[in-house]
Amino acid sequence: MIDLILIAFIGYVLMLGLRRPYLWVLLYVYIDIVAPQRIGYGLITSVPVSLIAFAAAFGGWLVLDRKEGARFTLRQFLMLALLLYCGWTLSWADFPEPASTKWDWVWKALLFAIFLPLTLTTRARIEALALTLTLSVATIVIGTGMKTILGGGGYESLHFLVNDNSGIYESSTLATVAIALIPMIFWFTRYGTVFRPHWTVNLFAVALVFACLLIPVGTEARTGLVCIAVLGVLLLRYTQRRFLVMAAAGAIGLAALPFLPQSYYDRMATIAQPGGDESASTRMQVWQWTLDYVEEHPFGGGFDSYRSNSFTYRMPVREELGNTVSVEYREVTDEARAFHSAIFELLGEQGYPGLAIWLLLHGLGVWQMERTYRRWKGATAESEAWISPLAAALQIASLIYLAGALFQGIAYQPVMLMIVGLQIGLHSYVARLESAKPLGERETDPDPTGDRDRRRAGRHDRPGGSRGAVTA
Repeated sequence: MIDLILIAFIGYVLMLGLRRPYLWVLLYVYIDIVAPQRIGYGLITSVPVSLIAFAAAFGGWLVLDRKEGARFTLRQFLMLALLLYCGWTLSWADFPEPASTKWDWVWKALLFAIFLPLTLTTRARIEALALTLTLSVATIVIGTGMKTILGGGGYESLHFLVNDNSGIYESSTLATVAIALIPMIFWFTRYGTVFRPHWTVNLFAVALVFACLLIPVGTEARTGLVCIAVLGVLLLRYTQRRFLVMAAAGAIGLAALPFLPQSYYDRMATIAQPGGDESASTRMQVWQWTLDYVEEHPFGGGFDSYRSNSFTYRMPVREELGNTVSVEYREVTDEARAFHSAIFELLGEQGYPGLAIWLLLHGLGVWQMERTYRRWKGATAESEAWISPLAAALQIASLIYLAGALFQGIAYQPVMLMIVGLQIGLHSYVARLESAKPLGERETDPDPTGDRDRRRAGRHDRPGGSRGAVTA
């Protein structure tokens, strides 16, 4: 039955796309994130729904879309350069077969991210993409949060919609993505046009944010706790009552402590003492191995080059005998351990050129969203007030992703590449708005101090005027 429902839904959206081809782009986003072909058990598993949706999205844009305002930007060129470079490194990959397996999904993720901004030519399309992306992730987050509340959490024991620990369904990846999308969820409560601001929208948003915050608890993902801390620090920029907010956050955190399982405390304790945890100790050894490896292979070893690593190290092992706890140092030998960091993933697989392209791609995104936020911060017109808060939400999403990527091999994570596409689309859209204004009204060099915006009707640190920005 579930297969028939999923196929019927996909078929219905494909039919709707005959009148609105952009719906096919949104359909591919949903399929790529939720992966309904992995949820079903029968017919849908044999139907190439992802390929059908991508062909419809690209073909619809190519044949039916007017393409007004579409342009190829510098960041799209960087993604294209990274795509071609990754394909080139396949020719000397240390492990050709595993490299080809990873290449099969990496090139699709990069290609779609390159294509996506070409379709984002209006505010409605930008919002529709952001909403589809958010609700698609929410499909996974809501169920996971409910399982956590009902006591089904635990490290590597909390099952999502599919029994597969890969992609966004990997616990640390889901925790990072869920926390990164929280500012965007609040953006919809103030500036959404598909679902207009209403108490029901606010209630759903609060519940969804609560579910997002439960993901690091239910999965016991240490990266999730780091991402929550980064989110809290970043949100202080958008409130005038910083000390009050910090005090409230501390009080909520203390109130939640009695409800957290002991396994969660034990797992989080390894952040401060990584040497006592085999997973954390292994990461540091892998990172050191990668630095040594790239000295001999400055252009990388292709996808999955980590498979050649091998190292022996000493770590403490605790043993409890009654009331006595003894610590014994033992030698541990590991081999073929993953990079556990996007930085070292790029460095080991694509060398210095690949890492430089990736850092420039995301660094430009943070800078462009900062410029957009500052430039449109004082806008009060309904057609412009939404821009600055969305830029702030997308910038925060990037920064949280980069923080989480320090401890995970998620350099090519499709959801975050879609966020990159959304940033490019927003930046291109506001560039067209700016160019359409009379010459005397243009501001190409935003005030770096923000003093101009603070003088506007007393709007001190709240983007988008009196409505605020991405607030918690």
